[in-house]
Amino acid sequence: MAVQLYTAAEQGEGEFDGGKITEQKPIGFPGEGSAVKRVGPLFYWAWAFAQQDGYIPPHPHQAFEILTYVVQGTAVHGDSLGTNSEIGPGGAQVMQTGSGVSHEERFVGPDMEGFQIWFEPDLRKSRLTPPTYHQFEHEQFPSVRQDGVTVKSVIGGGSPVVLATDAAMWDLTFSPGGEYRRKLAAGRSLALLAIRGNGMLDRADDTPHSVSVSHKDFVVIDAEAGEDLVIKAGEEGALRLIAIEVPTRVDYPLYNKR
Repeated sequence: MAVQLYTAAEQGEGEFDGGKITEQKPIGFPGEGSAVKRVGPLFYWAWAFAQQDGYIPPHPHQAFEILTYVVQGTAVHGDSLGTNSEIGPGGAQVMQTGSGVSHEERFVGPDMEGFQIWFEPDLRKSRLTPPTYHQFEHEQFPSVRQDGVTVKSVIGGGSPVVLATDAAMWDLTFSPGGEYRRKLAAGRSLALLAIRGNGMLDRADDTPHSVSVSHKDFVVIDAEAGEDLVIKAGEEGALRLIAIEVPTRVDYPLYNKR
């Protein structure tokens, strides 16, 4: 098992609307300062903040599958398909951009916080399909509570979000001391972003491999063989992680991200 941890200083940064929207980028575009360029077909990951109201004017996308997931506040979306919508905390907007679509975004606070995440399907195929937009409310996502952890399935695991890209995503909220276990199959990678609190990542067996995870840390785990992972929250304060699992490699060419 290969584990790499990246602090906020090793992640990229960005801003829009004169700094009204700021971003920490675990996976950024070229030149944005992110140490991680991609994780398999996980192409881009931005963690956005807007204290009040920030606007991104119309701009085009093609072929990628783009998820906006709201932690708090409101995300407003308009696009060339005729969509005008907004989503609140725990909700998601999904664009499969296909042959091409333009959209505009508004992040509305106070203290709006959310993610834009790009997944890369086989671009040769996806650019031949018509673009689509789907929206999902927090209540549509399945969640379970076990061992002091609420596991919300955002992609996969009964989630209404269906992508062409092989990916799964969870929003994990830990009570103090809560423990989450996951088996990571050989050839799979797990990306974790700590958006609240701190905890510890370890193997489930007795092999010493502990990694301390703190607020804003980004962790990438590659399973060379099947691995049983344990994530445990600290005893003080809640831990919250966003977790995305993808294949380490895919059987189609990926965009050359220089």
